[in-house]
Amino acid sequence: MSLFRQSAIAIVCLGLMSATYAAKTVEIELFDGKGKTTPIGTVTLTDTAYGLVIQPNLKNLPAGLHGFHIHDHASCDHNGMDASGHLDPANTGKHMGPYDNSGHLGDLPALIVAANGTATLEVLAPKLKLSDLDNHAMMIHAGGDNYSDQPEKLGGGGARIACGVIK
Repeated sequence: MSLFRQSAIAIVCLGLMSATYAAKTVEIELFDGKGKTTPIGTVTLTDTAYGLVIQPNLKNLPAGLHGFHIHDHASCDHNGMDASGHLDPANTGKHMGPYDNSGHLGDLPALIVAANGTATLEVLAPKLKLSDLDNHAMMIHAGGDNYSDQPEKLGGGGARIACGVIK
C-alpha cells in the first residue's frame, strides 16, 4: 500500500473519531398502571457514521432483558398505548430486530437492566439516525425480545412499562 493511501486512510479514521455528531436526550417515565408516571432517567441518542448510539441512564427498572423499540406516535398516554405500534415506515409488518433491514425500523437492541435496576449499557442501532426519530416514542417493554414474530408477535416483549417522547 502506498504511503499516500495509508495517510489518507489514517486521516479518514481520525476524522471519524474526532467528528462531532448530533445528539438528543429523551426523558423516560415508568408507568404505574394507574395512569401516573415516575421519571426514571434519560436515554441519549447520538448519530454516528455507524448508526445511532443509544446511551441509557435509567434506574428503578426490573432487572433483566427488556424489549426496546421506537413506536410510531409521539405519545406515552394511556400507559403507552397511544404510541401505537413499532415504527415501520416501509410497512414491512415484520419484527426482525435491529440488524435486519427487512423488518421494522423501530426495532432496537434489547435493553439490559442490572440487578440493581439500572440500565447504562450503550448499544448501536445501525439502521437508524436521529432524523428518523422526531415525533415518535421510545418504549421499554416488561419482557425480553427475541427479534422475531415467533412464537409471539413483536418478540414477546409484553406490556409497555416505560416510555419517552422523542422531540
